[in-house]
Amino acid sequence: MAEFPTSARVVIIGGGAVGASCLYHLAKAGWTDCVLLEKNELTAGSTWHAAGNVPTFSSSWSIMNMQRYSAELYRGLGAEVDYPMNYHVTGSVRLGHTAERMDEFRRVVGMGRYQGMDLELLAPDEIKARYPFLETHDLAGALYDPNDGDIDPAQLTQALAKGARNMGARIERFCPVLAVRREADEWVIVTEKGEIRCEYVVNAAGYYAREVGRMFGREVPMMVMSHQYMLFDTVPEIAAHSAATGGKLPLLRDVDSSYYLRQEKNGFNLGPYEGNCRAHWVDKDDPFPADFSFQLFPDDLERLEWHIEDAMARVPLLGTAPLTKVINGPIPYTPDGNPLIGPMPGVPKAFEACVFTFGICQAGGAGKVLAEWVTEGATEWDMWSCDPRRFTGFEGEEYCIAKGMEVYGHEYGMHFPHYAWPAGRGQKLSSVHDRVAGLGAQFGAYNGWERANWYARAGDDVTPEGVQTWRREGAWFSAVKAECEAVRDAAGILDLPGFSRFRVSGRGVIDWLSAQITGRVPKVGRLGLAYFADEKGRIVTEMSVARVAEDEVMLITAATAQAHDREWLLASLPHGLILRDETDDWSCQILTGPNSRAVLAGVCEADLTLPWLTWQRAQIAGADVVLMRVSFAGELGWEIHSRREDTPGVWDAVMASGSAHGLRPFGMFALNSLRIEKGYRAWKGDLSTDYTVLQGGLERFVDWGHEFRGKAALAAEKQRGVTKQFTTLVIEAGAYDPPYMSTIWHGDTVVGEVTSGYFGHRIGACIGLGMLRADLNVAGTVLEVEIFGTRHRAVVQDDAPLWDPSNARIRA
Repeated sequence: MAEFPTSARVVIIGGGAVGASCLYHLAKAGWTDCVLLEKNELTAGSTWHAAGNVPTFSSSWSIMNMQRYSAELYRGLGAEVDYPMNYHVTGSVRLGHTAERMDEFRRVVGMGRYQGMDLELLAPDEIKARYPFLETHDLAGALYDPNDGDIDPAQLTQALAKGARNMGARIERFCPVLAVRREADEWVIVTEKGEIRCEYVVNAAGYYAREVGRMFGREVPMMVMSHQYMLFDTVPEIAAHSAATGGKLPLLRDVDSSYYLRQEKNGFNLGPYEGNCRAHWVDKDDPFPADFSFQLFPDDLERLEWHIEDAMARVPLLGTAPLTKVINGPIPYTPDGNPLIGPMPGVPKAFEACVFTFGICQAGGAGKVLAEWVTEGATEWDMWSCDPRRFTGFEGEEYCIAKGMEVYGHEYGMHFPHYAWPAGRGQKLSSVHDRVAGLGAQFGAYNGWERANWYARAGDDVTPEGVQTWRREGAWFSAVKAECEAVRDAAGILDLPGFSRFRVSGRGVIDWLSAQITGRVPKVGRLGLAYFADEKGRIVTEMSVARVAEDEVMLITAATAQAHDREWLLASLPHGLILRDETDDWSCQILTGPNSRAVLAGVCEADLTLPWLTWQRAQIAGADVVLMRVSFAGELGWEIHSRREDTPGVWDAVMASGSAHGLRPFGMFALNSLRIEKGYRAWKGDLSTDYTVLQGGLERFVDWGHEFRGKAALAAEKQRGVTKQFTTLVIEAGAYDPPYMSTIWHGDTVVGEVTSGYFGHRIGACIGLGMLRADLNVAGTVLEVEIFGTRHRAVVQDDAPLWDPSNARIRA
């Protein structure tokens, strides 16, 4: 037997399906000097007891990409590595009980078509042709996915492992990791078999990921749920159907009743996601075990009673099937239910590929993504939905438990655009939160910060049922319209806590920043919008830059970008420069509208004639503030930045002054409407690594006369000609606004996608921002946008804001 390896380029900790896939994909990328360490046998964690379903369905574009890739990989994996694979591509029928659910299906059909998948909607009278044993009397329809199915998780893992070994990678089983340490730019992994040095390390430890993370000083945001599924023995009718058709029934998902039902041999596998769910290993009476390999929890069927009865009513044959076995095993959850794939926050050359709720169907794509992160420093698809840096450290144990249970209990829940999920709220409160709440604010959470989404009026329906709709109009619609009109005609104020802000100082800071951004660093006293590109010229992030002094800048970015952007900056920060994260020290109000100058004049003696894109220090209510003349709403306005402890006095003074000038509060929904009318891009929607800076229509922010990251790639793209371009559409959208990644059609061809869609109340029309084939991006071109399965007329607009195209109002 070969000796234990003492060095490797990459060490992967964890031998489930995901860890094996990471090893396989690293080896396939040519990085064969990689070692996987597993504390027990391969599959000993969640993989061995996983049901093995392989759906491609997702309402997330990036996760659909990942799951689609997995399904494609698995179909040919067995033959590629010469390993037997029980992979049944049965198709699936996903039932819809309501019009809202059918709208969700229509949206996913459109996304799937764009990714090359042939998803199909079924009318109620068409469902039995796919699944003859089903009661359909109360259904609105169904979604059929021909590529869905199930796979043996152990065989999948072993096939990936064999493929990796065949290419030269190594696997060490029964090799627990005891500790890690950093020595001279290397990781030293301490195991029971000895120490192994490596350049990179990957935490793929499944529900042990938190314990492994702590070895690196990292608190992984996760918890563990117990998930049960039941196996039923042979049903004669099922056996006869399989004999007659030569195949299995499609996998059935009743998403509104929250369970899946799968043919297992000639019986059934029933797996509910119950609302009265249970978290494990969360208190002293249920401590986290040192080893839970190949173990299960005791059966706990009482909490599944409703789901079992509902499934038996839906498929009466299930009621005749003898129950033979119950599987009740641990499944890890992050607070949003998506896995962690990418750089380990705050830890050099360490990555995560862990906390997979659906690890079998995502393992293939996850391995691809992780290998790209390690070998190339970036991924083909923008994977923010899974990036560990989307969590910023406020997510304590109670929060993770509350959100994990909420996600599990609503595993098939619809994510409506105006509904805010209630669990784990109130993590971070503005210092004027109570004042804002008293004005009727309906809040949403942004990186844990509570911000007003809209302000309800007497009689407005703010119940969950009232906002759980895909339709544009609800109680919020007229309220948001009034908020936008106040900003247009008088003045509005938005309490905006949580801006991520980084103060960077030191000799050479301007030269450093200039090399990071596509444009120029502003002069002292000025503001600018800066775009950071990667080596391929793709959009990494957007920040506001305030030049504080000759050797000092303040960088302000999105709340959710805090960990991501801090790490991006630190990765290139040279010795001698100092970066301070001041996010928690400051708060901000956006004061905007034609009367905003008069409102400010009533509370401070600042020079309010300074032009757009300038900043100055001032005092309001005896407190030092920073006034930045900029407005994401596209009107005359300022951002008022104040220390958190000073913000209540500042807020009160501004509100008092504004009473004579028509000032009213507005929320994030109104800001979305206002910004989209100006064509202002949203991060990780319109701005992402799915697009280059030139595709994003941002060449006006490119200074070709200086060197910056990504310049060569962008110059080459410009010379070739940009094939896809940012566009603004006015859409005759009917009752719905287009969701993210709604497809744009020209005749019978998909020619682009909508990245932001919302109703513009100042122009009275539905607007779509998106990416369009360049030859069609000509003002007046008539296209169609597919919204929940229906195509709507859309017209390409001039390359200018729809509202105030000359920026006369913002410069006033």
